Amino acid sequence: MNFRVVFQAISLGFFLILLWLATFPLVEWIPVDFFLRLDPLVFSGTLISSRQWIWTLVPGLAIIGLTLILGRFFCGYICPMGITIDISDRFFRTRNKDQNALDPDKEVKLRKIKYFILFFILGMAILSISSVFLASPLSLITRFYGLVVYPGLVLMGDTALDVLLPLNLMLGLDGLVYAEVQTYRFATQWFIVLFFITVFGLVYYAPRFWCRYLCPSGALMALASKRPLVRRKVSADCTDCGICRKKCPMGAIDDDPYNTFHQECITCETCVRACPENAVSFSLSHAEKVSGTVGFIPGRRQLIASALAGTGSAILVHTGISRVQSDFLPGNILPDSLIRPPGALLEEDFQARCISCGLCMKACPTNTLQPTWFEAGPGGLFSPKVLPRRGPCDPLCNVCGRVCPTGALRSLSPAEKMWARIGTSTVIKHKCLAWEWNRECLVCFEVCPYAAIELKRVPESSAPVPFITRHKCSGCGACEYHCPVQGSSAIIVEPMEALRMNSGSYIEKGRAIGLELEADPDRERKLPEYLFDPDDSEDLPPGFSF
Repeated sequence: MNFRVVFQAISLGFFLILLWLATFPLVEWIPVDFFLRLDPLVFSGTLISSRQWIWTLVPGLAIIGLTLILGRFFCGYICPMGITIDISDRFFRTRNKDQNALDPDKEVKLRKIKYFILFFILGMAILSISSVFLASPLSLITRFYGLVVYPGLVLMGDTALDVLLPLNLMLGLDGLVYAEVQTYRFATQWFIVLFFITVFGLVYYAPRFWCRYLCPSGALMALASKRPLVRRKVSADCTDCGICRKKCPMGAIDDDPYNTFHQECITCETCVRACPENAVSFSLSHAEKVSGTVGFIPGRRQLIASALAGTGSAILVHTGISRVQSDFLPGNILPDSLIRPPGALLEEDFQARCISCGLCMKACPTNTLQPTWFEAGPGGLFSPKVLPRRGPCDPLCNVCGRVCPTGALRSLSPAEKMWARIGTSTVIKHKCLAWEWNRECLVCFEVCPYAAIELKRVPESSAPVPFITRHKCSGCGACEYHCPVQGSSAIIVEPMEALRMNSGSYIEKGRAIGLELEADPDRERKLPEYLFDPDDSEDLPPGFSF
């Protein structure tokens, strides 16, 4: 039995189980963001861009330390991105083709790309712009499985229940007859799918194309594995048949089978299993001479140029019109639709930490968290925002901050989370059934878990109309989500007066500024009898519905 395949299956299975468990209520026995913490690029890029030591990311440093000893074992055995690419390569690779027979000069140039990407990302991080999300393998693969594969599987389950409904009725399986599956929808899916189709399709040119030529985490580990203690050895029994070179998924073996490019080797031992003479092995070595260390790593000037290109790009991001320099200074231009999740750090610090992995979006039980496009500028791509029309932010749920691996969203207790105000509701009077159409409607009044909406009589309308009690509104969006007006809601949440703090208690700060954000989702709202005429049964105007 192939030990590596078994280990990869366990690793990928564990990753998918943790991703499945990333939901509310959250499990306590293990951090569901465990794999994201292992990525060395997440560790190094986030620490530089945030300028803070983040203890949850220390496992990424441990992986770098182990790479000094074992080589790029993480790429060969643990990385879900690499394992997924191995699976796709089995389906899409070209048979009977020596895919390690590329032109040597072209091979060297391609190998350098991942180092350029790495230093570009680190160059941007120097000026506090995090671009880790662009190429971190753990961020990318979490986004793929969490925002594309998982919703697809949920939809298939819901479809299966519909298809099997007649059979369930016939068999009297009431539990399945009335079962409902909540479907999830996310923005940016087409971009994610097209990206991974490209990554999977590149096997036409070489196995593990992403890992060989593009992965910046792989480049970081390659720099640490130029002289690993455990390395490939070839005995005198070698007949120079070339099978090991042809079978190597990383092209880490030179034309001379004794020569190994250790910084490219992922210790998968494919060469060991392929060798007909049993001449290849991996063992601890203290030899001074290490073969195959020259050529693939760019020169110092090229790496500096890549870092400077990243720094220059960061300057462009900083000077862009949508860049937030401070939440407390005027001049910032952010759209009203950019509502950050509860517990989000101040915008500049939030973007410096967020790796846009999508784990908080997958974990959100109401599907209100969605990836952004360019609302927050290039540095905020794919970062989470609250979309109240899609779903409200559950006052009792604190899962988004607890699954965030970098602390871009603070991990809050349920009580603190209730006070983490994300915005304020505003009534759009010209769309409101009560204000504009003189129709009796109490939906927003009934669904508000914070009792922040009151109904009053005004001369302008014959029906009682909603008013927002702003010091009680948390911006949860229950009113906007349930508003019966078709299209855009007649009551919307804007990020105005959002309470965002890098440290400290939301409860203490909220009370100090006069907020009252004690939520009770199960309470019963009692209406004064004088507000409504019980005999009023007029229909809603065309275009509106409950």
